[in-house]
Amino acid sequence: MLASKRSAGKHLTFEDKDYVIEELTSESFNGIDIALFSAGGSISKQFGRIAVDCGSIVVDNSSAFRMDPNVPLVIPEVNPEAMANIKLGSGRGALIANPNCSTIICLMAATPLHRRAQVLRMVVSTYQAASGAGAAAMEELEQQTREVLEGKQPTCKIFKEQYAFNLFSHNAPVLSNGYNEEEMKLVKETRKIWSDMNVKVTATCIRVPVMRAHAESINLQFEKPLDEDTARDILKNAPGIVVIDDRASNHFPYPIGSFKQR
Repeated sequence: MLASKRSAGKHLTFEDKDYVIEELTSESFNGIDIALFSAGGSISKQFGRIAVDCGSIVVDNSSAFRMDPNVPLVIPEVNPEAMANIKLGSGRGALIANPNCSTIICLMAATPLHRRAQVLRMVVSTYQAASGAGAAAMEELEQQTREVLEGKQPTCKIFKEQYAFNLFSHNAPVLSNGYNEEEMKLVKETRKIWSDMNVKVTATCIRVPVMRAHAESINLQFEKPLDEDTARDILKNAPGIVVIDDRASNHFPYPIGSFKQR
C-alpha cells in the first residue's frame, strides 16, 4: 500500500490483517504484477507509466488516461475484449483505465439492451451520493445535518451549497457547452466503451444528500423493437444486475437497500 510521504508509516487494517503504508516513489513498482491507482489524475500521470515500464499491469481509477486512444477504457462485464493484446512488449506492463462511477452504473444496465436492440439515444439523470466526493464530503453531510436540526447555520467547506436537506448540480466545473465535466465524462466514455461515436447521449448529474450509493434514471431509444418483458428478461440474466420491479408494492431500487447488500 503506497501513499505520500506524509502518510508513510501509518497502519491500516483490512480483514483482520495489518498493513503498513509505504511512501510512493519511482522505485515502488519493481516486482509488482498489478498496481491499482486511486490517488487522482496528477499522481497517475506521474507514476502510471513508470509502473508500466517496471512490468506492472496498472488499473487506473482517475480520469488521466480514460480518453487516451492507446489506453483501453474497461468495464469487465461490458467490454472485456478491449483488454485483448494490452501487453505492450517484453518486460513491460500495460495500462487499463477505469471509467467514471456514473458511466459504470449506466452502462452495466444499458449495454445488455444495447447488444440486443442498438441504442440510438440515451438520456441519463444521475443522483449522486456524498461518497462519490470522498470521506470529507460524507463528514460534511453528517455535520450539516446535525447543524440544521439544531437550528444552526450549516458549515460549508467541501461544497459551495448547503448539502443537508438539499440537492444541486454536480460540483464539477461547468464547461462552455453548458454541461459540467461529470456529465461530459458520461457522454465521452460511453462512446469510447461502446466504440460508437454516433450514439446520442445527454446527461444531467445532481448531487443528493445521501451517504452512499448513486442512483440513475436512464431513458433509451432503440434502433430495433424491444418490448418490456424481453428487456426485463435480458437484464435478469445480465452479470452484475439485480432486477427490482415490484409495482404492486411500489418497490424499486434505492440507495440504502443497495449499499446494505454489499
